[in-house]
Amino acid sequence: MVRGRTGRFARIQPFGIDKVAAAVGGDPDVLRMENLDTDIAPPPSAIIATRDAVGNKAANSWLPFTGTLALRQAVAHRLRQQTGLSYDPRSEVVITGGALAGMLSVLLATVDHGDEVILTDPTYAGMINRVRLAGAIPVFVPLMVSGGRWRLDPARLAAAVSARTRAILLMSPAMPTGHVLNDAEWGAVRDACLHADCWLLYDAAMDRILFDGLPYRHPASFPELAPHTITMGGVSKNYRMIGWRVGWVAGPPEVMGDVALAAIYNTAVASGFNQAGVLAALTNSDDGITGAVREWQSRRDLVTDELAGLPVVVPEGGWSLLLDAEALGMRAPELSRRLLVAGRIAATPMTAWGQDVAPRYVRLVYATEPVERLRGIGARVRAALEGPEPVRGFGPATA
Repeated sequence: MVRGRTGRFARIQPFGIDKVAAAVGGDPDVLRMENLDTDIAPPPSAIIATRDAVGNKAANSWLPFTGTLALRQAVAHRLRQQTGLSYDPRSEVVITGGALAGMLSVLLATVDHGDEVILTDPTYAGMINRVRLAGAIPVFVPLMVSGGRWRLDPARLAAAVSARTRAILLMSPAMPTGHVLNDAEWGAVRDACLHADCWLLYDAAMDRILFDGLPYRHPASFPELAPHTITMGGVSKNYRMIGWRVGWVAGPPEVMGDVALAAIYNTAVASGFNQAGVLAALTNSDDGITGAVREWQSRRDLVTDELAGLPVVVPEGGWSLLLDAEALGMRAPELSRRLLVAGRIAATPMTAWGQDVAPRYVRLVYATEPVERLRGIGARVRAALEGPEPVRGFGPATA
């Protein structure tokens, strides 16, 4: 008999999203807030360019492995606008099969077995488990709630640094919290990176989804952080192009050669048809992001207004917010069951999304339901809290 599971998967847990979705089935009355999707359409120019590329011989090729030069140039141009830095599209930009495929390639290029990677708690489970797949050890810095918002404690971040720290992996706005790092927090990240002499791996997948007029800040715009920063970006969230699965990595040339090798030997090449659509999205002024952000903020505002008085942490960007189950006297999987049975809301428990903080919470994604359907969510949630005990075994028992 073939030997069992490898040790690599010993601490890797499922998202939990699929169990909640399966429990919903096709019930149209349920608010679908369990998965990070959106109903706002991609840029029309991206759809047209993708369709036009189908049947184009150049788009139906393995080459170039690291992405078309035109798309790498567009990414370099965008990063210059955001950071003030000039990225060589040939040696410092790699196109990947989505930002998350790029993240694994970056980790393979920057960490060795037993190295430590610092992340926040909560953080996206896909980030945590890619660290583990690369053989590194996640070290969690708990986020704290201050004034109803998520904040990073500089002292806790500094204390997490050790001789084994090889990278800090952050997202802003973050999933699932919607935490946006402010300048003081970025300053603490800079200090930690300089002290550890480590990489800053920056997931910029939602970087333009900022609420309440918050200013944009790319960490590479800090002069001392620029040599340490590797940016992973994509079009799934900002541009609402989830199905395209095209992203990019940009960073210093001394590491990008290894990132390119990891990407080539992992996925070979991103879809040529979809690269054409992504190029159109990045180079067309009518990308729809401003309007989409306005709509997402209106949904966030509605949900947080209706849940006023409940232990909700207000997101400063992104597509989701967290509701504290333990503050309501129960564990997150139980709250998830109650929300589905009595509130007709699908929400994922954050059991696998951190260490000590995340398991307290369930996530509510407001990006995929229109305002008309979100109205009344406060009554739904309170019905779940006040209603009878859910049927045991119904819905997600664990993450």
